[in-house]
Amino acid sequence: MQNKFYITTAIDYVNGAPHIGHALEKIQADAVARHERGKGRSVFFLTGTDEHGAKIARAAAAAGKTPQEFADATSAQFKALKETLNLSWDDFIRTTDREKHWPGAEFMWRKLEEAGDLYKKSYKGLYCVGHEAFITEKDLVDGKCRDHLTAPETVEEENYFFRLSKYSKVIGEKIRSGELQIIPESRKNEILSLIDHPGLEDVSFSRPRKDLAWGVPVPGDKAQTMYVWCDALTNYVSAIGYGRNEDWKKWWPAEVQVLGKDILRFHAAIWPGMLLAAGLALPRKLFVHGHLSVDGQKMSKTIGNVVDPFALVKQYGTDAVRYYLLREIPSGEDGDFSEEKFRERYNADLANGLGNFAARVLTLGSGMGDLDGGTKPGAEITAKIAETKAAVDAKMQQFQFHEALAAILGLVSFGDEYVNKSEPWKIADTVKKKEIVFNLVVLLDNIAAMILPFLPETSAKITQCIVWQGSTLTAKKGGALFPRL
Repeated sequence: MQNKFYITTAIDYVNGAPHIGHALEKIQADAVARHERGKGRSVFFLTGTDEHGAKIARAAAAAGKTPQEFADATSAQFKALKETLNLSWDDFIRTTDREKHWPGAEFMWRKLEEAGDLYKKSYKGLYCVGHEAFITEKDLVDGKCRDHLTAPETVEEENYFFRLSKYSKVIGEKIRSGELQIIPESRKNEILSLIDHPGLEDVSFSRPRKDLAWGVPVPGDKAQTMYVWCDALTNYVSAIGYGRNEDWKKWWPAEVQVLGKDILRFHAAIWPGMLLAAGLALPRKLFVHGHLSVDGQKMSKTIGNVVDPFALVKQYGTDAVRYYLLREIPSGEDGDFSEEKFRERYNADLANGLGNFAARVLTLGSGMGDLDGGTKPGAEITAKIAETKAAVDAKMQQFQFHEALAAILGLVSFGDEYVNKSEPWKIADTVKKKEIVFNLVVLLDNIAAMILPFLPETSAKITQCIVWQGSTLTAKKGGALFPRL
């Protein structure tokens, strides 16, 4: 398919309710998807939930539910983010979906098998239930997993293994050449360091079904269950038809896959290895975001500082939450959330900035009828709009959301300066006054278009107040966009 754009997020593990970190990833991907749609591209945006594994089975048992009941309830909460955060995804994949996902997972397994890249062996190692993965001594701090702060279990069992080591060199070459682009550069260097030394090792791809019944059975060996990473990673192609029909060929490879830094190794090493073994193209880009802390502390149920995106939106509104996460959090880096910083950013940029400028322009325009000052805005206005559009697109290509928004806020500041300098309320000449207000309304109309990927509700509210009829432009007052907090 020509001019297509396929974007995915990581699928979220359903062992707990969504928090603000999940919201960050979804909003970032949504901004990219909307931006590309605005350029006329045919976009497919995928997200979903990862629902298999020992951790889910244990959490379900603790809650007195079956694994499926538990997964259904939690997955529904993640799906509800679409309306709450005004997300524009095209599909939501669930790894428990036996009609849509399982055929793709089974087909991928058989492709790896046909390539001679799956073999069975006995293995003894340290298993972290939190990661749903085997880890090594170097991953431990004081005998505990550095991420989950729990001691791993020593597990000895016979599993299938995937020959990832076979693809170590070629994966490194494809990353270095830019065929598989990893953004930001620091994450590219991180995975290349792992590939170069000690190199990628073969990875366990199944577990005995007696120990892990909650998952996709291995094709041809019902005594084994697919390991969560073989199952989960395949969602990116199973959702678009892999294993069911040929539709996936219209969309794959993905133009960009958005993921968190904690799962970089799985997406930049294991996933490319699987694709190479199966004869599929690699995704073009991986955008790796950082993690969110709260008031300088790691989010933790124990501390009680986990931020609920549903409650935050209820208090401040969808676009305000979207704006903070896209503007305040440096793209590709860790960021911090605090109510104080949220309110400061809201008042400075939204209430006093964008909201105030929109109110000034629409108030001026609403009392003037047809703004027939000319069919084209002034040269200075036209040049500034074009310059900002180019800057925003350039920043979005590198997933620099905060800098793209900074460029748009710069255009708002330019508009405020233009109002203050021209002082249209002091001008008696109606024609001259209309020319100035025409310029301002055109400027605001373009700002509304530019903020659509980031603040879709606000964009729509502004656009509804601006009416073009041929070359004639009229404006009407709207409600307050962002009342001061």
